[in-house]
Order: sequence, then structure tokens, then C-alpha cells
Amino acid sequence: MVRAGLTTDRLVRAGAELADEVGFEQVTVSALARRFDVKVASLYSHLKNSQDLKTRIALLALEELADRAADALAGRAGKDALTAFADVYRDYARAHPGRYAATRHPLGPEAAAASAGGRHAQMTRAILRGYDLAEPDQTHAVRLLGSVFHGYVSLELAGGFSHSAPDSQESWTRILDALDSLLRDWPTA
Repeated sequence: MVRAGLTTDRLVRAGAELADEVGFEQVTVSALARRFDVKVASLYSHLKNSQDLKTRIALLALEELADRAADALAGRAGKDALTAFADVYRDYARAHPGRYAATRHPLGPEAAAASAGGRHAQMTRAILRGYDLAEPDQTHAVRLLGSVFHGYVSLELAGGFSHSAPDSQESWTRILDALDSLLRDWPTA
């Protein structure tokens, strides 16, 4: 019997909230059942298992992040677009650390194809059009930006920059300035 009020969407959103509270790796169907004070078996009509729950949280997080990035990019170009895009990722990770971790969850081919991951890549490439990069340099630049954003945010979330001067925000701003400069003067092969 399906418990009244429990839907797949409600469970996934509660799982995402749980991920932000306790960490993405700690999210399980059992933990979610405890949150709703129900038996684990009652959730299996909505979720296959903990892996299914994590995949659904990852898809939700990718969608949320893509929506925020698209809103931030509207009407922007060049360095302004680069900074807005980077700030969305950083702000999302700080506000939703578990969901941000979920965006790095490995997806199977079908889930990946149905995810907002493609939107993220399209937005990154749209930013790079303002820097006039041709292939394969554009792909190299997409990988560079993803690596810098994720690396910085991950280190910052782990407290890596909290014990030294200058302030992390100052470093973030300088890094974005440096990326803009690099993209404008991309090295030739």
C-alpha cells in the first residue's frame, strides 16, 4: 500500500535536502525512510534502491544548477558571462553542498542523456563564443573552466582556504580575472 502523500518527487526532494544536511554519500533509502518515519519497504513503490535515489538527486541537482546558470547568463557576454556562470556554481555549492556533490555522481548513458548535463556544456560553450575559440581549443577551455570551478569550490568547501590571507573571495575574483585574460589570449598550438 502506498503511503498517502509520498511521491517520487517528494522523496527525491527530501533526499536532496538530506544530502545537504548529512552529505550525499550518506543518503540511502533507509535514511530517507527514517526521515518520513515509514518502513523502508514503503518507499520501494517509488524508488528502486539507494542508487536510484542518488541518481534522481543528481538529476535534480543538475537541473537546478542549469536553471540558475541560464538565468544568470541571460543578456551577458564575455567576462561578465564568465563571472556570472562561475558565481552560480560556487554559490550553489555553498548553499547546497550535498546536491553539488550529487552533480558529480556517475550517471549511466540513458540518465546522462536525459540530464541537464548537456545544458551545462552548451552554456559553457556559449560563454566561450565570446572569446572566439575554435575547436579543439574550445573543448580544452571547457575542460579548464570545469576543472578550475570544481577544484576551487571543492577545496573551499573542505575548508582549504579558511586559514590564510587573502580572503577566499579575493582569490576567486583574481582567478576569474586570470581566466578571462587567458581566454582572451589563448595560446596557439
